[in-house]
Parts: sequence; structure tokens; C-alpha cells
Amino acid sequence: MKDLATHPVAQQACALLGSDGVLDCELIQQLWSGYGAIYRMVMEGPSPTPVVVKSVAPPSRSTHPRGWNTDLSHQRKLRSYGVERHWYLHYASRTGDSARVPTLVAESCSDKQWLFVFEDLNHTGFSARRQRASPTEIRACLSWLASFHATFLGQEPDGLWPVGTYWHLDTRPDELRAVADARLREAAPLIDARLNGCRYQTLVHGDAKIANFCLPPQGGPVAAVDFQYVGGGCGMKDVAYFLSSCLDPSELEQRAGPYLNHYFAALGTHAATRLSAAAWTELETEWRSLYTFAWADFYRFLSGWSPQHWKIDTYSARMTQEALASL
Repeated sequence: MKDLATHPVAQQACALLGSDGVLDCELIQQLWSGYGAIYRMVMEGPSPTPVVVKSVAPPSRSTHPRGWNTDLSHQRKLRSYGVERHWYLHYASRTGDSARVPTLVAESCSDKQWLFVFEDLNHTGFSARRQRASPTEIRACLSWLASFHATFLGQEPDGLWPVGTYWHLDTRPDELRAVADARLREAAPLIDARLNGCRYQTLVHGDAKIANFCLPPQGGPVAAVDFQYVGGGCGMKDVAYFLSSCLDPSELEQRAGPYLNHYFAALGTHAATRLSAAAWTELETEWRSLYTFAWADFYRFLSGWSPQHWKIDTYSARMTQEALASL
């Protein structure tokens, strides 16, 4: 990046960290709808420090790539960054090595602007990113989710989204009205109620797609980023959404069952000290029964938000029909 020392985000990061300057800086990606950007920087000092800086500076008018430019959408995004800040300040330290997240080095918040400075996971062994993952990598991500969900079993989502995930029904009334399938549209509150009414609740990541996992190149436990939509809920919502992000319909038909078994085996291991044998059996039975409802919940959102989306496929449609038939 040109003029590193005078770039506003670099200057803000230097001031926040008490650094004399930036030795290197690169753009990682723009944030959704023009709400800022994420940078990788190396801060000047006796021992140069690599960090990742997430700069959130919401535009006065958003430019949603799919045309959902409403005040409701804008307010939802603003709240999501406040939720992410609260998550890192009050919850992230509890995750441990089996559900690794980046350490928040410093942060600032003022006038609906946020600056987050994180450790650079690339420099701590998590440099690989995937759009398509191997079976071993998929199992590692599911193990992360199992550890995360076990850690926060029974946790009230104080300061987070009362119901996690970016597609939660109460936050998507416009998209619901756009759902063409009248049966699905009318059943949406019932699907939502099934998921929200389950006895065993945890915190869900809320956007647990494969792109939000950082992997070690040589295999092993993974890390995850992007906690804008973390909140309460049933763990199946994260699992179904994750599988939708890295498997095509034929792969889902063949492998979803074994992957689900792997997730529950890992969840049972992590939850062993928190639940009795009877409670664990109840949780597994309940959550397995909600797997199709988690798919239907996300399918409902996609059907209104982007009816031609590639994730609207034969497997997600079948899961949705199974959920509807069991209402």
C-alpha cells in the first residue's frame, strides 16, 4: 500500500498500539456493503509485530450487492459490530485451544466507528484458507464447532444477539415477505420456534462458513474469525450452515451423516464434564431432531434474499421438505 505512514487506518492503529509506524500493510478484503476493510500490518518496534486490523467505518448509505439497502439492514450491520466487540471483550477468552479465536490486541469504538487490532493468525500457524476443504479439514472445523458449543452450553447471550445467525427470522422481515413459496413463508415462524424452543441452548458462531475458518497447512485444530452474529441458539444451525458452505448436494447426500456423527462424538467428549450421561443423551436426541429445521431455517432466508443462490439445491430442498412435513 502506498503512503503507509499517512494512511488513516495505519495511523489509527499506530496510535492505538503506541507504535512509531507501519513497516508493511496490505488489504486483505473489503467488508460487506462498503462498511470498511481488513488489513494485514507489521507494526514498527524493537520486534516488528504482525497484526490484522479490522476497520469499520459505515457509509452514510449502504450499497448492498443484492439490493437490500434498507435502514433495517443498516441498523442490523451496525449492531453486529457492537456485538462482535462485546464478544471479544467478554467471551472470547473462554474458548481455549480446541476452539481457537484470534486474540484481540486492542480496540476502539466511537461514533459508530470500530477499530479492532487482532493477532495475525497467519503467524501463529493458521495460514491456510479454503473454499473447498478435504474431509480431514471438514472434520477439524466440525470439531471446532463442537468445542465452541460445549463451552457455551446454557450460556445466556448477554450483550450478544438473543438469537444468533445473520439470517435469524426476526431480523429478516423483508426477506421473508419475498419468499415465493407460501407454505414455507407461513411455516417460517414455526421453524424458528422449534429451534428457539429447544431445551439445550448454547452460543452459535452465526456465520460459520468454511471461509471463516483459518487452518494449519499441515493439518490439526483450526481457528475461526468473524463474530458479528454470535448469539444464542441450537448448535445445529452452525453445523448445517457450515456443511452448506463446503459440500455440494451429492457430497451432502453421501457424507452429511458421517460428518454429523463426527460432530456429535466431538461434542460428547467436550461436554462430558458438563452434562450427565442422561442429559447428554437428551441433548443429542434433541439436536439431531432439529438438523432438518436448521436447514429449513437457512433455506427460508435464501429463498427470499437470493432465490437463485447456489446453496438452494436438491439437498437443502429435501431437508426443508422433511422439516415442513414434521411440523
